Amino acid sequence: MRLTYRIISFVGCLGLSTVAHARDQISIVGSSTVYPFATIVAEKFGQSSGFKTPVIESTGSGGGMKLFCKGIGVEHPDITNASRAMKSKEAKLCADAGVKFQEFIVGNDGIALSNSLKGSHFKISIAHIAAALAADLPYQMGENAELSPNMLKTWADVDSYAAKRTGGALAGLPNIPVTVMVPPPTSGTRDAMGSLFMKAGWKKLGLEGKGYKKLREDGAAIEVGENDSLIIEKLVADKNMFGVFGYSFFDQNRDKVQASIMDGVELNFENIASYKYPGARPLFFYVKTDHVGVIPGMREFINEFVSEKAMGKDGYLFPAGLVPLSDDDFAKQVAARNAL
Repeated sequence: MRLTYRIISFVGCLGLSTVAHARDQISIVGSSTVYPFATIVAEKFGQSSGFKTPVIESTGSGGGMKLFCKGIGVEHPDITNASRAMKSKEAKLCADAGVKFQEFIVGNDGIALSNSLKGSHFKISIAHIAAALAADLPYQMGENAELSPNMLKTWADVDSYAAKRTGGALAGLPNIPVTVMVPPPTSGTRDAMGSLFMKAGWKKLGLEGKGYKKLREDGAAIEVGENDSLIIEKLVADKNMFGVFGYSFFDQNRDKVQASIMDGVELNFENIASYKYPGARPLFFYVKTDHVGVIPGMREFINEFVSEKAMGKDGYLFPAGLVPLSDDDFAKQVAARNAL
């Protein structure tokens, strides 16, 4: 009876006339990287809790934030997954719409630069990635060198350019075309790639400014959607093509693809957990606090997700490729969960 009253009150504050408009199922949007983990939790929750299985939509981190921050009420999502932290402009969007939220870090991930097992196994630097994918580059040395359209056609060209800029040795990259499938602008993986690979790689090249932000549009950097399975199919079909996606998806497809060694560090569980791998990053989900206790099962779902049996080192998300948090970081998430 109390739950029905709270739902009626919640709907009433939105100007809706009947409780029929209220949802009895959790609505989740956001990151395609976090999507597999959230789906596993949702399925287990639906099987054991007595509540309906949450509906999850893979919209990309940016797309999820827009939907999540539009407002409170049954027509808006309850939770958004993200493969990067909420941006300040997104937090403002939430604040302007009266949306209060709680951030949770669910685990760690690493961004893979991956290609077919039939292709060359790259051992490169983030400097190579920045040189390969930036729309414009300076071709003369010096602080004030002007940027010109990127004319590096092959990975061998990229290798020579990076060696000249950094003063290092050649990596021995092959004479094959630069073709890399990159996530769309709405993707958190795209944002993380921009920070961890492009921005940091730009600095390794000895460059300043924001020239790393714009990617090539000449076919070397190919924007693809949130369907990681389709990316794997394309990598298998073309051994010279590369793709950028999260560690968990790479881990689930080791029989088809390989991950480049980055700055001498292999992409694996240990190097992500220690953050030795240059592309290591945390994963998140955000909860609309005004919906907790109103949308049935919200608190129980959060308790299921933020738990040792799910996120822990022996949890059921580990085989799916989630790299667990440290004990201290996990304890902070539990404390945040208990404070809701």
